[in-house]
Amino acid sequence: FRSGRAPMSALNAPARRAKLPAVDRGPPTYSISDLAQEFALTTRAIRFYEDEGRLAPRRHGQTRIYGERERTRIKLILRGKRLGLALSEIRELFDIFAATGNEKPQLAKFLQMLTDRRAMLHQQREDIDAVLAEIAILERDCRRRLQQESLPLASSAATTSSASAGLAR
Repeated sequence: FRSGRAPMSALNAPARRAKLPAVDRGPPTYSISDLAQEFALTTRAIRFYEDEGRLAPRRHGQTRIYGERERTRIKLILRGKRLGLALSEIRELFDIFAATGNEKPQLAKFLQMLTDRRAMLHQQREDIDAVLAEIAILERDCRRRLQQESLPLASSAATTSSASAGLAR
């Protein structure tokens, strides 16, 4: 009886494949989903970077095809964001390299950005230290006042105004 199908033994046998010559597939490519998953981004974020001119994937119909250049740019964008750089600053670095084709001016600009960022962070640290010191003083003052024995009613108005003054410092 022939049904036009292969016998069951043929279906269970390991497939015999002819050895094909190695095919050069060219440089690696990535889909938007591949990159989103790799960098823990949303596809919308990647499309935003594209809309802002930071990425330029090839297109095959409606499909975006990202190469190593775009993958590297996403890494650089994320590194810049971690360092606190604005997207406009990151774009400036990309533009410098695109205009010159040389990384030396790009590296010099990046060093300047890092120096500026470091100075801003040091200033923020000083500001935070000053606020923390002021908080410590106010906490000690509040604890001291809470530990004092109850104040006479006559001086409660003065205490209230001095407590308010402590907050206004």
